[in-house]
Amino acid sequence: MIFAKALLTLTYLGLACATSSTNFVVHENIRIPPRGFTSVGPAPQGQTITLRIALAQANKNAIVDALYSVSDPTSANYGQHLSKAEVNALVAPSSDTKNVVDSWLHANGFNVTPLSPAGDWISINVPVSKANALLGANFTTFTHRDTGRQFIRTLSYSLPESLRGHVDLVHPTVTFPDPASIAPVAAKMKRAIHEVVQRDVSSTCANGTIPACLQDLYKIPTAPATNKKNSLGVTGFFGNNAHYAFLETFLQQYRPDMNPATNFSVVGVDGGSNDQDVPSVSEGELDIQYTVGLATNVPVTYYFIGTENNDALGGYLDEANLLLGLDAPPLVLTTSYGQQESTISFELTERLCQVYAQLGARGTTILYASGDSGPGCPSGNNTNFQPTFPSNCPFVTSVGGTQGFAPEEAWTGSSGGFSNYYPRPPYQAAAVGTYLARHGHKNAGKYNASGRAFPDIAAKADEFIVSEDGPFPLFGTSASSPTMASIIALINDKLLNKGRPPLGFLNPWLYGGGFLAFTDITKGNSSARCSFTETVQGFDAEVGWDPVTGLGTPRFDKLVSLLGL
Repeated sequence: MIFAKALLTLTYLGLACATSSTNFVVHENIRIPPRGFTSVGPAPQGQTITLRIALAQANKNAIVDALYSVSDPTSANYGQHLSKAEVNALVAPSSDTKNVVDSWLHANGFNVTPLSPAGDWISINVPVSKANALLGANFTTFTHRDTGRQFIRTLSYSLPESLRGHVDLVHPTVTFPDPASIAPVAAKMKRAIHEVVQRDVSSTCANGTIPACLQDLYKIPTAPATNKKNSLGVTGFFGNNAHYAFLETFLQQYRPDMNPATNFSVVGVDGGSNDQDVPSVSEGELDIQYTVGLATNVPVTYYFIGTENNDALGGYLDEANLLLGLDAPPLVLTTSYGQQESTISFELTERLCQVYAQLGARGTTILYASGDSGPGCPSGNNTNFQPTFPSNCPFVTSVGGTQGFAPEEAWTGSSGGFSNYYPRPPYQAAAVGTYLARHGHKNAGKYNASGRAFPDIAAKADEFIVSEDGPFPLFGTSASSPTMASIIALINDKLLNKGRPPLGFLNPWLYGGGFLAFTDITKGNSSARCSFTETVQGFDAEVGWDPVTGLGTPRFDKLVSLLGL
């Protein structure tokens, strides 16, 4: 221990000498590492790390203004989605910013690699010793207790004052990996059995949630989509491969009216490969079977994220930048993964949220499962509920969960609540304001009542029958999001066939009147099992919007009528 302290002192002295002529300003810092991570000493000085640098956009509000302009039905620009070039022009750094940052990095001997189409993300490879000097930091090796894996991070870093207003953040620095993303693959299986709601034995849902059940409940048509410009993207993380043979079995059993050879495309990100010889861990099968099997004949692409990423976000940022680089990104993207909001710094969250705004401005509907942890378990000394990311982002549509059949009720695991990072967006003012006026006294003090509220909508989350090595039931909002994505994709097909634009970013339309095509869920509540002995009670489903089921569950026939299709 004495030796370690001495080495730490020498490191700081070396930094002071190396950076004494630079006026540093602390940019981001945290007091202690997250729970489960322990320092084991300074990082090896010669080890090379990759740092990503987010350059300030010339006008950070421009993309958000553009997003709302094309997504708000009251706007003259509604539906006039932007091209890739138009979006890139809005988010590109100014020439002054590029020059200042380039000069700083080149003066220190670094070559820059662009990471995003607009050039607002760049990266450098740098030895730890130089990273410490460059950022006035103390990069340290941290071990994750449950897995034994080691990561290099710093609890604080600074930037030269000359870069103020030119650099938004450097990453990975103070944001640590999400424990779920580094857990063994076996821990990511979703075979946990939750309480099953009693069903009418004569209903299509009598034997679990299958395509016929969802088609009956939400009036989803079986007629195939026909527009060749239509598309649906599914995100795959953590080695959740989707197997062609299992999909074929699923279609034979549950969609006998479809060609059982109907398949999906795969795009690998960060070395991702949808290897058919890898054992199934369920999530990929669920997401693919309930998009291909519901969005009949809509082209489905599985964006499979590998482990060769340097974004230290499990691939979220790498996938988003890949999609932005496409001339035609998917018109709907569903992702069944998330983590606690507090596990990612606000600065990093904000930049990723801005990427979703860019995709939304181009006409992509971004759907995220709200999560399966109810209101979110308190962490450490913080007794408040814990909101989830990316559902906290105002520019995505968060999908909560329900259970049962006609009538549905809230699924107890459905995550929802209020962001501690983002204020309530204007489109939520009336719906969430009404909820708070009527029910805000419940759980008062356990959440940020002025925050962005989620979920926005919901769909079934209980007992989805998935084909793998035989059928078995899965539970979670991981099933709700692909269900909703399939419905939006089929609506887009009708819109495109009429020469109209796709729905794109849903929320301004949803809260402005689109909710009339949704069934309000008024029974049930959320809760979270936080330990073997502790269950945290969350929110209740209420009349109108609520932080368990949002605005309710969809009805395809009502959506068609409301949209004049």
